[in-house]
Amino acid sequence: MPAGVPWPTYLRALGASMLAMFAGAEVVHRYYRPDLSIPEIPPKPGELRTELLGLKERSSKGQSSQQ
Repeated sequence: MPAGVPWPTYLRALGASMLAMFAGAEVVHRYYRPDLSIPEIPPKPGELRTELLGLKERSSKGQSSQQ
């Protein structure tokens, strides 16, 4: 193995790095929540607006709890 690392240690590190990669991708996917709907007529240049839905929900929850 590379650098003289035994197989079990190498496989554990590989598994841990893959788990961290997949968990990070899931967190980013849930935070940004991509809009997977495809409009029939594409928007004209400059009309497309994007929002951070996770941030919008979090700020609306914070405002309702303050009232």
